[in-house]
Amino acid sequence: MIRITELRLPLNHAEDALRPAVVARLGLQDAELAAFTVFRRGYDARKKRDIWLVYTVDCELAAGVDEAALLARFAGDHHIRPTPDTGYHFLAQVGDFTGPRPVVIGFGPCGIFAALILAQMGLRPIVLERGKQVRERTQDTWGLWREQRLTPESNVQFGEGGAGTFSDGKLYSQISDPRHLTRKVLTEFVKAGAPEEILYVSKPHIGTFRLVSMVIKIRAEIERLGGEIRFQQKVTDLLIEDGAVRGVQLESGEQIDTRHVVLALGHSARDTFAMLHARGVFMEAKPFAIGYRIEHPQSIIDTARFGPNAKHPLLGAADYKLVHHAANGRAVYSFCMCPGGTVVAATSEPERVVTNGMSQYSRNERNANAGIVVNISPEDYRQDGKRDGSIVNPLDGMAFQRFWESRAYELGGGGYLAPASLVGDFVKRQVSSQLGSVEPSYQPGVTLTDLQAKGRGSLPDYCLDAIREAIPAFAKQIPGFDRVDAVFTGVETRTSSPLRITRGRDYQSLNVRGLFPAGEGAGYAGGIMSAGVDGIEVAEALAADLLNLPDAPVLKGKASKAGGQS
Repeated sequence: MIRITELRLPLNHAEDALRPAVVARLGLQDAELAAFTVFRRGYDARKKRDIWLVYTVDCELAAGVDEAALLARFAGDHHIRPTPDTGYHFLAQVGDFTGPRPVVIGFGPCGIFAALILAQMGLRPIVLERGKQVRERTQDTWGLWREQRLTPESNVQFGEGGAGTFSDGKLYSQISDPRHLTRKVLTEFVKAGAPEEILYVSKPHIGTFRLVSMVIKIRAEIERLGGEIRFQQKVTDLLIEDGAVRGVQLESGEQIDTRHVVLALGHSARDTFAMLHARGVFMEAKPFAIGYRIEHPQSIIDTARFGPNAKHPLLGAADYKLVHHAANGRAVYSFCMCPGGTVVAATSEPERVVTNGMSQYSRNERNANAGIVVNISPEDYRQDGKRDGSIVNPLDGMAFQRFWESRAYELGGGGYLAPASLVGDFVKRQVSSQLGSVEPSYQPGVTLTDLQAKGRGSLPDYCLDAIREAIPAFAKQIPGFDRVDAVFTGVETRTSSPLRITRGRDYQSLNVRGLFPAGEGAGYAGGIMSAGVDGIEVAEALAADLLNLPDAPVLKGKASKAGGQS
């Protein structure tokens, strides 16, 4: 197979125009091309009135055509190369595994793929998820949004599917992926019912409702392969002997003996982080970001990005990615942008307000929303008052998040209402008295209030200053971004884990053998795709240790480096 990259055709090209373009690019006769498949389709919208589709195409030559000679003819052209092997290759296949079963804690994207890979290798994992099955969890989540009733163990953060279930469902990432593990993730999603287009569109997404049914099907596959998935099973202790894992203890008092544990906790398992810290598991404070959700009419973003081509069916609802370096040294950037979506209540703790964004597959809601967040360093949130560069307590970031989440609950007036302001008033340091034409989507509702009141503001002053400066700067890139009746809703605090459970090249904890920190909660992923890839790699590393396979590619520096944020 031969791969062509950067094959450009006009946005409105005819359906049958791609094959002649492939033939022409390769300098072949039509009969010499047996077949082709689209590996990726993106677009170049730098010129709004002249948008082009950009294809990556894999080509099968007809019998008798010398592929080597053709490649030699294009030896200096890096857009025509042999098609790489993007298939997934299992580290091992075990027939009848009878050893102590590996345990996976958490069943979000990372835990799902860790468990799936272990099950596909025949290692029969036990999954322990503190929350409920996804359909029950959905009902509890709606209970917060519609009835102001929080279920602390079943919400946007906890339960089958993890926080990614209630999100935009983005299925792309900026991670380095030399082993094409993202392709494995996408392939498994398609097998579970996702549309096949996610395999080739440049920015695939799936939306919440479709993710629900897909998660259920993947769970059934893990169980079919011998895995066991137990819901409402909260791990309250990690059993360690001589620096190695010996088991876990559940809230019920039950103990499960094991020598291998995948920690796929998610970024909101604060009580579990505290338990691990008390047990001496090595962890470090890390940076994260806090801010607000901003909402605009989606039509403004579409027009700014696509001009007269807005609403074209191949382009869909437009997104954006923005960053501004403020005069006070802070970076302000957009986070987890949700085209045609809604702002959702995402708290997991009583009397605290947390926001996030969510979209359905159609992305057809009126508003676009995104987090507008400011970078926070461990020195910003350390609780001991020192400024001497000494080590920051890794739990201090959680205390910092909780403080601002509680402040948001207070400013919202209770009942999980969120504090809000019109963007125009915010920039002018004024208090909003009524909404404009942009109707905030956050449920159970918002309270217009002073987000910048002296001594009781909704964010630290350095964040407020940086965001005020960033809005007009963003408007230079997206006209209308500083629209006066756009809405800020606070607060966004769960952009990433506030700590990292540090691991070595073998993917194990630095000081507890058999413990494999993974995914967002451990500080090694940000979003569905990077978490899924990290789950695959951690499963491989676990299998290499369990089966004594020291030459596994995942242990040789060939693994993808998961990380980053949406």
